[in-house]
Amino acid sequence: MERLQKIGIIPIDKAILYSLYSDLKQPKDKVSELERKGFVIRVKRNLYVVSPKVHNMEISRELVANHLYGPSYVSLESALSYYGLIPERVYAVRSVCTKFHKKYDTPLGVFEYLKMPENYFSIGINQEKTDDSATFLIASPTKALCDLIVATPNLRLQSVKAMQKYLTEDLRVDLEAIRSLDKSIVEQCVEMGKKRRELEVLLDLLNN
Repeated sequence: MERLQKIGIIPIDKAILYSLYSDLKQPKDKVSELERKGFVIRVKRNLYVVSPKVHNMEISRELVANHLYGPSYVSLESALSYYGLIPERVYAVRSVCTKFHKKYDTPLGVFEYLKMPENYFSIGINQEKTDDSATFLIASPTKALCDLIVATPNLRLQSVKAMQKYLTEDLRVDLEAIRSLDKSIVEQCVEMGKKRRELEVLLDLLNN
């Protein structure tokens, strides 16, 4: 197991996994055995993670989400939950991407990807570290909220009062957390024109 322990929690492809056992006659058979015994987990074709029972660390679903389909960053409810801004744990890891919408049902859970324009995509992304010091991309709290507003169908928030009710009652975001949001990121998102009216109302709320 020592060879697998060196990988840690970073997702790897089949070629890297085979290279760990290049001294064996049949690396493919060894990898199949490891998967059968649950020491490695196949997330999708040609993407694996080492099981926690090998390295005793929690798998970062945010890190997996970045590797599963990209370019992408974790966002929406998943990012808001990561930062502790909403009380509920979320079942699916939701991300924003620049390609087509995608959904993967994996042994690690469901991963969803929503397409956004490239000029909007690049705004307000943070780089965070796992316990294993691997890095992944995730929306800042402000961008995650903007993404959620933009991505939610039929969401019409035409007044500051409606926006505040949505944030505090529907999402259950704490008022102090709302006050700490980054107005400059909202302004940049407004300029991109997606759900412009709703984001302008959010900006009005932050300016009050």
